[in-house]
Order: sequence, then structure tokens, then C-alpha cells
Amino acid sequence: MASFKDYRDEYERIWGSLQVRPERAEAVRKVAQRLAAGKARYQEVETRVGVPWWFIGLCHYRESSFNFDTYLGNGQPLDRRTTIVPKGRGPFTGPGAFTDGAIDALRLEGLVGVSDWSVARVLYRLEGFNGYGYHAKGVNSPYLWGGSTAYGPPNARSGKFVRDHVFDPNAVDTQIGTAVILKALLELDPSIEIAAPLTADVDPPRQPDDELAESTLWIQQTLNRLGVTPRLVEDGRNGRRTMAAVAQFQAQRGLDDTGVADVRTVAALQEALRPSAPDTEVLTRLDALERHVAVSAAVTPQAMPAQPMILTPATVAPSVDLAARVEELFHDLRRQIDGARIAAGPPVPGTAPNPIPGAPLGQVNGALGQTIGQLLDGKKSALGIIGAVVTQILAQVPPTTGLGQVLTQITPAFGLSPYTMPIFLGLTAWGLLGKLEKWASVAAKPAA
Repeated sequence: MASFKDYRDEYERIWGSLQVRPERAEAVRKVAQRLAAGKARYQEVETRVGVPWWFIGLCHYRESSFNFDTYLGNGQPLDRRTTIVPKGRGPFTGPGAFTDGAIDALRLEGLVGVSDWSVARVLYRLEGFNGYGYHAKGVNSPYLWGGSTAYGPPNARSGKFVRDHVFDPNAVDTQIGTAVILKALLELDPSIEIAAPLTADVDPPRQPDDELAESTLWIQQTLNRLGVTPRLVEDGRNGRRTMAAVAQFQAQRGLDDTGVADVRTVAALQEALRPSAPDTEVLTRLDALERHVAVSAAVTPQAMPAQPMILTPATVAPSVDLAARVEELFHDLRRQIDGARIAAGPPVPGTAPNPIPGAPLGQVNGALGQTIGQLLDGKKSALGIIGAVVTQILAQVPPTTGLGQVLTQITPAFGLSPYTMPIFLGLTAWGLLGKLEKWASVAAKPAA
């Protein structure tokens, strides 16, 4: 992962000795003047999200060359929904269209609410818009340093990514770098204040975009494990290649292919990592348990094809269609139980295997005592199956989602954890034993 701590000293060192190339000085000055001319527009965004106006201007330069009719995130027109990543943003209309679109783009980058705007942090974030791949090539990124002595011969190494994953060591990027523009802007506008860098022995405070980087790293690693093509650089940067890979995965799963990994996308990614769905595992255990109970009671149920419900990594989060899954589970289990009832013989007319209030309990229910046995009579299997399925499914809810955070708080109180699974399975087995005991006793009575 592209760690800020790993790059901090290098950013500060280059910034401290940064010099604009004489032949590029006039071009740099003109770009800085254009950025300063849009200060009032950028300040409208700053007052709402706290991101410095000059940082917004630098992003605006790189993404759309100061065109205020375009979306800050990708340079597409504001009055239409975006069609490249990030897809589906907008449309943004009216007098505040640019401001609204810029706020949306900054939120996606995790920059709303950050507090550290020191030089190293600023440079780290600016380079992140284009990716950190130049570090691996031993070349200072032209996205930051283009037009200065820190990039290109004769003072420094050249090189450029001419297209995705293709690096040409002899190519030279002619575009002016954002760090170079910022240096010139500081001379034009003395009111700009940049926080002093931290001392080397002080760890930088965690920022909201650090949290986003960790989540993005997990998404990149997951997509690579699932075989995304081309493979993603696992740098924690939510760049366009990562967004495009997310959009491709979303389209394959029937989700809105926005390129933004929302809660439903994270849930689908987690399910795609598992070879079999969690409720399939529960059904397998229950099926084995039922066969064991049937053999122990010497009852040969009618052959019935098992139809376990397979949860495919499809279109919803793990717990959205829980009711439908439980209903299908009961339907399948009821069919198998009906097979056992037919094999045991028809019930005696006027009798029923259902519990009768006040009737003497059998050995299975009687072991719980008269009061508890009567209370749970006929309910143990249902409680056990529902509890097992709900426990297994809730255990798969991503902890980073809203539901996951709620469950983290209530789990200690309600006991919804994997440790309850043996209890629910045991309760299911006890209920099945009780039902088989009733059916066996009914079948043993002589016909009227």
C-alpha cells in the first residue's frame, strides 16, 4: 500500500529544494494566475467542506483545465450524468452546479473533514489523483514535479506512463505539475497558509482519507483474488482503474455499475470470495443431522430429493432476503418430514401428532420438565432452524456496514454469535426426536 509515512520525507525534501525550470517559468506563472482568478468559486466549496480553495483549484486544473462547466471528478459536463468513472454522478444544474459537483467529487475521495493540510499531505493527496506508480520506477511523478528540476533531464530522471501499465523511461511529460503551480501560487497570494510539517519522530494523525485507503486496499485485493483483468495495483488509491474494476464487478452482479463500492457492492464482494453460501452450510448440517436421527429411530423415510437453496453472489446484501430463504428452508424440511410420516404409516383416525394441551409428554419433551416441556412442545425445531440460519447469515454481515456496526453493539446482549450455532442445532435435533417419537407412537396404535 502507498503509505504516507513512507513518502513523507521525500515530499518534504523535494519541496524544500524545488526550482522551476527557466524555460517553463512563464507558462507556470500563467497557470497560477488562472487558478487565482477562480478563487471566489473555489472558496464557495471550501466554506462547505473545509477543503482549501487552492487545493480544489489544483485538482480542477488537472481534471478539466479550469472549465467550470465540468465535473471535478472526471471533467465531464455537469448538466449530464457522468458516463466514465465515477459513473452516474449528477446531473448538477443551476447556479451552484460546479459547487455541488465539486463537493460530490471530494466526498468520493474521502477529503471532506480532513484536518492535516501540511505540504507533505497535500502532495501525497495530489499525487494520489494520478496514482503512485512512479515511485516503483524510481522517477519523481510529473503529476507533481513536471516543469521543475525535480523531473526530467538533465537534473533528474525522465519517464512517463504512456498508457495503463505501460511505462516509457524515455518519454517526458510536458504538463506542468501541481506542486510547481502551488509554489508559484504562494508567490502570487501571500494569504495562502500551509501547515508546517511534523517533526520526523511524530507519527502523522490518521485522516478520513487514510480510512478510505484501507477500505480501498481491501477492495483491490479482493478484486485481484477474483481474477480482475488487468490486475490492480494494490496501493489503496481509489483511482480510475480501481473504479473501473469495481464497475465491471457491479455489472456482472446486476448492481448499478457506478464504480463506487457501496454497501451492496462490499456485501457482494464478500459473498463472491466464499465458494459456498453460509445458509447452504447450515442446510448441509441439518440434512446430516436429520438422517442420523431417522436411522436412530429405525424409521425409513420415503426417498425425497433434497433441494438445498444455494445463495449465489448476486444482487443483494447477505440479509436482505432472509425471510424468503427461511421460508424455502422450512418448505424443504417439511417435505422430508412428510416423507417420514408416510413411511411410518397413516395416523389413527381421530388422533394427530400435534401437541394437545395438557396431554402427557413423551420421554423427549418430558426430560425438560412438565412446564418447560409444554411451553416448547412443537416449537423446538422451528426455533432451532430459524436461530441457526439467522446466526450464520448475520455472522457474514460486513462489520464496516451500518448493519454490521449495529450488530457489533447488540451482539453481546443478544448472543448472536457463532457460539450459538451448536445450541440451535441441538435444539433442532431435540425437536426432530420429539416429532419422531410422536409419529412412532401414533403408528404403533391399532387402527380403530
